[in-house]
Amino acid sequence: MSDIWGYPAAAGHTAGMDLTGFKVEATDGSIGKVDKHSDDVGSAYIVVDTGPWIFGKQVLLPAGTISSVDAAEQTIYVSRTKEEIKNSPEFDKEKHLGDPDYHQSIGTYYRSPHN
Repeated sequence: MSDIWGYPAAAGHTAGMDLTGFKVEATDGSIGKVDKHSDDVGSAYIVVDTGPWIFGKQVLLPAGTISSVDAAEQTIYVSRTKEEIKNSPEFDKEKHLGDPDYHQSIGTYYRSPHN
C-alpha cells in the first residue's frame, strides 16, 4: 500500500513546487483551489477551499490522493470523487498542525473504499 501522506512518484510533483491557487479536479469534476499545502515527509497534504461547491468548506487531502499535477495548467487531479471529498472528516485548522490522531482519522478515511 502506498503512503497516503506522500506524493505518488508518478504524480509529477516536485518538492518546493508552490501549489497555492492551483485548481483541484476530482474524478468527476472541479472541487476548488489549493489554499495551502505541505511537502513535509510523512505528512504532505493540500488544503482545498471548495468555495460555493460545499459552501466555503475547506478539506484536507493527503498527498497520496493526488494522481497528477499539471504545472502548465496549474491543475491538480485527485483520485477521489466529489462525494468522497464532500463526506470527508471536517478540516480542523487547529488540529491538522501536529495532532497525530487527526491525521490518522483523515488517513484512515482516504485509505478506505467508499463505494
